Amino acid sequence: MRPGIVHRLDRDTSGLMVVAKTDAALEHLAGQFRARTVEKGYLALVHGDVVGTGTIDAPIARDRKHRLKMTVDPGGRPARSHYVVRQRFGPVTLLEVRIETGRTHQIRVHCAHIRHPVVGDPLYGLGCDRQLRHPSQRQAVERLGRQFLHAAHLAFVHPVSAQPMRFVSPLPPDLQGCLVAFAGSEARLA
Repeated sequence: MRPGIVHRLDRDTSGLMVVAKTDAALEHLAGQFRARTVEKGYLALVHGDVVGTGTIDAPIARDRKHRLKMTVDPGGRPARSHYVVRQRFGPVTLLEVRIETGRTHQIRVHCAHIRHPVVGDPLYGLGCDRQLRHPSQRQAVERLGRQFLHAAHLAFVHPVSAQPMRFVSPLPPDLQGCLVAFAGSEARLA
């Protein structure tokens, strides 16, 4: 193993990543990810009115028909995501999602599975972006040009000092702008 990226983010997902500077740090951090002791929190704007909190415990495997996609499959690898509603914006809901596992496209697949796909997701969006009623909302998603998914916080044990480390990343300007468009258009509709 050589120093470098400890884990991955989906393409077009913004936020925090862990990079190791030494072989020893890489091994130690990778071990924390394998042991599922790293805290990984995301912000996701999803379609629909999600209620309260929940856990999605659904195994994920590669889709047999569309090889670029993943899907919920009883024969897949275990995957668990926990979510809490942060705020509602009319036809969409901002979720804080904590994942226990780190499967490819996990949050996107799980949200689509419960019929609340991530806003702007071209792969799992189920055509929901086109169904937004307010033109400013549709335009905001088009301007965004990616899924509304952000790795907002990470917590792990430092590989050398053994001190607990916590990192937070605020929403980048493109995601903030999208939220403003939803909040503003809903204020006008009310």
